Amino acid sequence: MAYTLYGIPNCDTVKKARTWLGERGADHAFHDYKKAGADRGFLEARVAEHGWETVLNRAGTTFRKLPDEAKAGLDADQAVALMLEQPSMIKRPILDLGDGRTLVGFKPEAWEKALS
Repeated sequence: MAYTLYGIPNCDTVKKARTWLGERGADHAFHDYKKAGADRGFLEARVAEHGWETVLNRAGTTFRKLPDEAKAGLDADQAVALMLEQPSMIKRPILDLGDGRTLVGFKPEAWEKALS
């Protein structure tokens, strides 16, 4: 089965995930947010599936540099707007399993279970 891995190529966690998939011979395409952008429908579906609190990378420097008023009172729509404006704010990586399910963040144990 072919998967799609979403992320940014210079992200260390994305690099680990790509290596992990390669070591297991998992066929996958890579969607580079920096080159191909982020899709509103995809992000809205991920927020519906996992919650905006999981999909929005609040630990990253891009989010932390936002003015406090931009961070205050966030909701799902505002989080999607921020991620569309700055794809670096999307939690990385996201692995699309191709059956309407995705994994957000790289946790080898969860990925092993999902791919088996």
